[in-house]
Amino acid sequence: MIRLLITVFTTFLLWAVGVTDRNTPGSGRLHVDIRDAATGKLTPVRVRITQLGKPVAAVPDEAIAVSYGLWDHADGFAFQPDSSFYVAGSFTMTLPPGTYQLVVSKGNEYLRQTHSVAIKPDQEIRQTYRLARWINMTTRGWYSADGHIHIRRSLRENQPLLNWIQAEDINVGVLLKMGDFWETYYPQYAFGEKGIYRQGNYLLTPGQEDPRTPEIGHALGFGATSSVRYGRDYYYYDMVFDEVHKRGGITGYAHQAESFHGYRGLMLDGLRAKVDVLELLQYCVSDKPLRTKHYYHMLDLGFSLTATAGSDFPWCGHDHDHGPPEQSAQIGNARFYTYLNGPFSHQAWLAAVAAGHTFVTSGPILDFRVNNALPGDRLSLKTGDKLTITAQAYGHSRQLPLDSLEIIGHGRVLGRITRNDPGQSASHLVITLNLKSIERGMWLAARCYGGGQQAAHTTPVYVTIDGGGFHNPETAGSYLNQSEKYLQELEKELETKQDNPESRAWYYQKGLKTRIEETRNVIADLRKRLSTH
Repeated sequence: MIRLLITVFTTFLLWAVGVTDRNTPGSGRLHVDIRDAATGKLTPVRVRITQLGKPVAAVPDEAIAVSYGLWDHADGFAFQPDSSFYVAGSFTMTLPPGTYQLVVSKGNEYLRQTHSVAIKPDQEIRQTYRLARWINMTTRGWYSADGHIHIRRSLRENQPLLNWIQAEDINVGVLLKMGDFWETYYPQYAFGEKGIYRQGNYLLTPGQEDPRTPEIGHALGFGATSSVRYGRDYYYYDMVFDEVHKRGGITGYAHQAESFHGYRGLMLDGLRAKVDVLELLQYCVSDKPLRTKHYYHMLDLGFSLTATAGSDFPWCGHDHDHGPPEQSAQIGNARFYTYLNGPFSHQAWLAAVAAGHTFVTSGPILDFRVNNALPGDRLSLKTGDKLTITAQAYGHSRQLPLDSLEIIGHGRVLGRITRNDPGQSASHLVITLNLKSIERGMWLAARCYGGGQQAAHTTPVYVTIDGGGFHNPETAGSYLNQSEKYLQELEKELETKQDNPESRAWYYQKGLKTRIEETRNVIADLRKRLSTH
């Protein structure tokens, strides 16, 4: 990931067209307005200007600039890693004669536009572009969020950062204070209600990615009245989770619990019911953003987890450390939607996330119903009852083409259709299953794949029969065995004192062993309980 930003910024410097002198004789002047096609009002957008494939090394005065970078360093300011910039709706630039390409975008729901503009000597050009939505999710009650953004924030940064998330059409931007064993980064000026900054249907809210260790993963917390950090007990994540819950927040694991051995922490804390969410979709681990291995593990054992997603800006991009700058780190490249059955507010959004009314996506839109129950709902049935399961995926044939849509039950594909099937298309897929005479509980979800590694996945609907659970008796034994292997991995880490100052689990050997034994007791109880149902 470090290579990513180094590559982005050095490539930009080497490739950029040298348009920096605004007083070059014969230069032309370009003025651009970007308006929302529905409202006619100026709207915040992302703009990238190139000439002959190379980015222009200049930004307009109207570019919205905020300092950002890896480890809270000032690696970027007005330019984004792909050489684009944000504006609040209009900008003016002086450019040498030539032909330029402008790409104007506003998140996933708007149709991206590409324009060619010819600048002639001493000419003034005025252009107005109108961005249209191909779908409007807020009118359906669904609000988007990037749950993983790293930028330090004082009161001064509130407005420009809100413009940034408005330019990506993200309703909720979660700004995470980051920590490690030694230090914290990306500070937030306040937590709780005092840390929320809102205009209309867009808001900023603080959170934390702390603790973070290479042995048991990266923890998430947001919605609490204050941040929580125990420096002397740093590896005891459960202490942080319990306190975040007391302060009204939600806890979970980042990076699909894959990187930094997060699956160990997920087993240690998740099996003891300390975890609310799992970051299911992101470009940090792979260029294939949807990673479900550890999610299905927990679900099949009967633990409900809300699916969330986040960009991990400025760390992670579509290219996963490789590829051209235009595929680099970007706010909103992974996001999740939350359904609110009522007016938008931070508290309503937080409650809906806690209830699991979400789906994660890098583009495709999902609509999933089980007997009209939504993702996160618990559906209580009786033996022999019927289920009607409907999944729909929405995309755009050019910008967000769909490939396939699946209904998943207990990790297995129960139904699948593709855009080549009769009645289906690259912009709309729909599948309905009717299950008769349900005999046991299960979790059900929808999963979609699209072009360019795009993907989406819902939080499940949890179906129970006659008051039972939704676990999978066919896989419970093997998943419990795997959980034990993860605990054994961690125990092995504890036996050797590490010279690496970043690896300190051995120092907390006594407390971690106690927690491992507590988790083993849970596993033993689950073996008895799940084997009889």
